Amino acid sequence: MKIRWRLRMAAAQREVWTGTQLQRLLAERAGLQMSSASVSALFTKEPSQVKMSTLIALCTALECTPNDLFEVDTTPVERPAAPPRPAADLPKAVSARGRSMPPL
Repeated sequence: MKIRWRLRMAAAQREVWTGTQLQRLLAERAGLQMSSASVSALFTKEPSQVKMSTLIALCTALECTPNDLFEVDTTPVERPAAPPRPAADLPKAVSARGRSMPPL
């Protein structure tokens, strides 16, 4: 599963074009004070993690839902075919008397 961060798109749809504008909205609407560097990183990079309180503040400030901030690709991942097992790992043939057969 792959998740794409779409904060920039969600912000642009609400006519928020800069990190400074977003920083102001976060403070005014959500009461979240963030440094310019932190807001800029959220605005320009795809974060590996986001605090729940930050996500809620973003949704409050932009008047959106988390679905507006993320795009989730749920396409099943194809797994590579298992490599053939070596002959030593294969079970040995058993004769009617319960003994192993000699290798062919």
